[in-house]
Formats: sequence, C-alpha cells, structure tokens
Amino acid sequence: MSHPIPVDRAYAGEVTGPALRKDAARNRQRIVEIGRELVAEGTPIQLNEVARAAGVGVATVYRHFPTPQALIEAVAAEGLETLIQAAEQAVEQDDPWTAFRDFLVRIVDAQLSDAALPPVLSAPTAALPGTAQLLDQLSSLFTRLFERAADAGRLAPGVTLADMTPLICGIAFSARMHPAVDPQGQAAAGRHYLDVVLNGLRAR
Repeated sequence: MSHPIPVDRAYAGEVTGPALRKDAARNRQRIVEIGRELVAEGTPIQLNEVARAAGVGVATVYRHFPTPQALIEAVAAEGLETLIQAAEQAVEQDDPWTAFRDFLVRIVDAQLSDAALPPVLSAPTAALPGTAQLLDQLSSLFTRLFERAADAGRLAPGVTLADMTPLICGIAFSARMHPAVDPQGQAAAGRHYLDVVLNGLRAR
C-alpha cells in the first residue's frame, strides 16, 4: 500500500512470459512452499538454503526469484489477491464509512495472519512486475474507499491518503509486539489498536 495498489493469477508476482514447463512449475511451487514455511517461522530467507530445502539447484531458485524479496512477494501474492477481492466488495457497499472501516479491519487482520504481507505492503518498491501490478490495483481500490469516505465528510480534517500506509502498518506492528503470544491475542490487540485509530480518523 505504499504504492500509489491485473495480473496473471497463475503466476502472480513472477515476471510474465511463456507458460512454465511442468517440471519448472513443480520446482517453482516447491520453492514457494519452502519460502512460505520460512516466512511463517520468521526465519530470514537465504536463497541458497531455500534451494537445499527444496531439493533443487541454486540456479533454479535464482531463475525464478532473483532476490529474497522476490520470493517473499510470491508467497504474499495469494494474500494480496484476497485483499483485492475484499476491496472490490467494499467499494460496492453503500455507506462510505462502513466500507472504509470494514476494509481496514480486513487488511489489519490479513497482516497479522499472513507474515508475508507486511514486508510487501510496506516496501517502497516491488521486486517483481506481477507484484507491482497487484499493489497498484490494491492501492487504486483503497484510494477509492478513502476518497468516498472523505467526500462524504466522514474523515476528520487533515487526514490524508498518505497517512494511511504508516498507520495501517503501524497497527499491525504494534499488535505483533503485544504481550499476547497466541495469534488470537494478537488479532484482538490489532482490532483494539485499529478502533483507537478509527476514533481519530472519524469526523466528529
């Protein structure tokens, strides 16, 4: 969402090109699965180690994902697509504030349940063209939600679209730092912090 947020859904996040051969597609999927496990564990991604765990050559990993960030983006692609679908549904809601609020709930919850999303949403640029397309689509939808709420007079004076990315990412970061050690406790903390922020965003 730091981007001002359609893509080949079969290989979201990867450079577009000819369809992969079956063996190459299997290798890619295995690499992404290893990446997903590492991200969920909070283990920094080292592509050489990913290759070893996936049982493929290092060159194979680099051919699909030239940097660790590229692999993280591939892991996050499904979550980004789910957020896009949620945003598309939100823009169809009649009440601008409810639509805006409900989508903020979805994006905070998503960042707390999918560890690949925060580093992708907060990165200044995308490593792969497919990720950039997803982020652009998400950003465009979120801008519509924000502008609808602002035009309806539901946002406090002085609140800008540029405020939203640091606020949303900050909520997720704060919830992860909460003393609660279980995911449910972190989710509850995220909802609480979001309520506090929404009270500040809402026009009186």
